[in-house]
Amino acid sequence: QVHLVESGGGLVQAGGSLRLSCGASGRTFTTFAMGWFRQALGKEREFVAAISRSGGNTRYADSVKDRFTISRDIAKNTVYLQMNSLKAEDAAVYYCAAKVGNPETVAVAYPHWGQGTQVTVSS
Repeated sequence: QVHLVESGGGLVQAGGSLRLSCGASGRTFTTFAMGWFRQALGKEREFVAAISRSGGNTRYADSVKDRFTISRDIAKNTVYLQMNSLKAEDAAVYYCAAKVGNPETVAVAYPHWGQGTQVTVSS
């Protein structure tokens, strides 16, 4: 079992930046591939980014490629999502997720989830 806690959400102007953090506790952090997903009001949860257990392999949704960067600090048991050039359509609740094995882009592959952190983008 792993417990995930997101932080770093907030209100930002369009074009601005935020860095989300997800702290993990419980089982060994390097057991898990990590993912970020988001869900806007009235929409389905969608994939944002994922990172392998070692951090050497990353995957991104096309909508965030070249703007967002996922990374992990194994010593701190934390995964980050650096979000730059934010747009109104990036506004959502952002969730951190964990799974054993390789990173995936579908939410159903992840059995462990955090509570989410709200990102609001003002135009």
